[in-house]
Amino acid sequence: MLASHETHIIAASAALADMPLTLIDHYKDVEDGSRRMLAAAHAGDWQQVALLENDCKLMIQQLKRHAHAGGLEVVLAPLQRQEKQRIMQRILGVDAQIRRLMEPWSDLAGIHPDATPKVLH
Repeated sequence: MLASHETHIIAASAALADMPLTLIDHYKDVEDGSRRMLAAAHAGDWQQVALLENDCKLMIQQLKRHAHAGGLEVVLAPLQRQEKQRIMQRILGVDAQIRRLMEPWSDLAGIHPDATPKVLH
């Protein structure tokens, strides 16, 4: 039997799962995806890196749709803009780490990671 605090945590998690994602949540999803890519790169699992990159592309598309919901750009409050900046800086840091790990492989495969810069928002 679950303790009462565990039951409360599970109920709270279920309630959060039903809540719509905010724009910041979408940025956090992209950050989580980039961290999973980094873990796969550290493991040398380049096929998984490629799969996760595709997942991140889909998350970025969702983020862009959310950012321009109803044809209007979502305006973030000052604290949210700061959080977005921190998230973006972390994503860029993770991206740089992945690129450093990828360099030996990209030279062999003829891949140039700097050829197509990606813009989130």
